[in-house]
Amino acid sequence: MIVVTTPTGQIGAQVLTGLLDAPGTAPAVRVIARDPARLPADVRARVEVVAGSHAHPAVLKEACAGADRVFWLVPPTPGAASVDGHFRDFTEPLRDVVGGDGIRRVVGVSTLGRGVAENAGQISASLAMDETIAAMDVYYRALCPPFLMENLLHQVEAIRRTGMFFLATTEDRILRTCATGDVAATAVRLLLDDAWTGTEDVPLVGPDDLTPLGMAEVLSEVLGRPIRFRRTSSAEYRASLVGFGASEAWARGLADMVDSLDAQGYYGADAASTPEAAPTTFRRWCEEVLRPAVVA
Repeated sequence: MIVVTTPTGQIGAQVLTGLLDAPGTAPAVRVIARDPARLPADVRARVEVVAGSHAHPAVLKEACAGADRVFWLVPPTPGAASVDGHFRDFTEPLRDVVGGDGIRRVVGVSTLGRGVAENAGQISASLAMDETIAAMDVYYRALCPPFLMENLLHQVEAIRRTGMFFLATTEDRILRTCATGDVAATAVRLLLDDAWTGTEDVPLVGPDDLTPLGMAEVLSEVLGRPIRFRRTSSAEYRASLVGFGASEAWARGLADMVDSLDAQGYYGADAASTPEAAPTTFRRWCEEVLRPAVVA
């Protein structure tokens, strides 16, 4: 039995589809969903559903009963009062369901930056989550992408109206990227494999070496109109997040994250590409995902 958290999220939904569509006999799958009604009807008919949040020990315990593998993702919660507390609240209940006859393998979504990232907000909290899970009686694979291409989907309206996209990073510094589909595909492969043991990071770095200016060139070519990049400061980013309803703690964490990324560059040129695990190019993603969203 495989347990899938965040089954309606950007990555979790693709993991769930990948498991259900896997060649051969489909594995038994149980999902934890805050709102089961958001699951497509055909999916609900093929999985067991436990309603609630996997931050709640009783919900997690119910979902993991009789299961031996779990796809783990701490969902972003902009209203959280504490970034570190948010990750701890989700991760600590895992202690009661792993080891022995319980969960033996965890595949979690984390980030690049181990050993480098300092005072990096959500990145630091995610890496601390890995350390907590790795110390449990369980085998663990931490999926470690850099900047997710799907983050740009939050800017579809700005791209459509103004012909600009915004990032809090230096215009001429390489920004490594990864598509969520590649994260999900790797998660599915590991969840269906019962041979691996131990604890390891799995870097997922796409094949591109684009700067934000290079990304703008690709966007312009794919969309058939000039698209410009504008750098925002971490202070502007923080203010915009608060303006959209994020808590001060969550906004400050993300501002710290972009400052750390810009200063330490661990999503940059020194991050080696892993095209066998993350083959999707930025151009292909723009053609298949971003362009349909912009022109819709």
